Amino acid sequence: MTEPYNGIPADELTTATWQKSHFSNPSGNCVELATVPGGGIAVRNSRDPGGPALVYTPDEVAAFIRGAKNGDFDSLIH
Repeated sequence: MTEPYNGIPADELTTATWQKSHFSNPSGNCVELATVPGGGIAVRNSRDPGGPALVYTPDEVAAFIRGAKNGDFDSLIH
């Protein structure tokens, strides 16, 4: 397997077990996350499972989750 990098086709992450939020809607409009070799966390769009995945560090994802819980991004949704 290729070393994970930003923009890697998600279907090349063959060891990834993708997980989505229980809040995801049934039409498949979901963001999915998976751990990848080297300790990163990959993010993909469930509507395009073979499309590009972005790879973040655990610290980056933790900061995002803390911000989301704090309401930092509430203005982006309607």
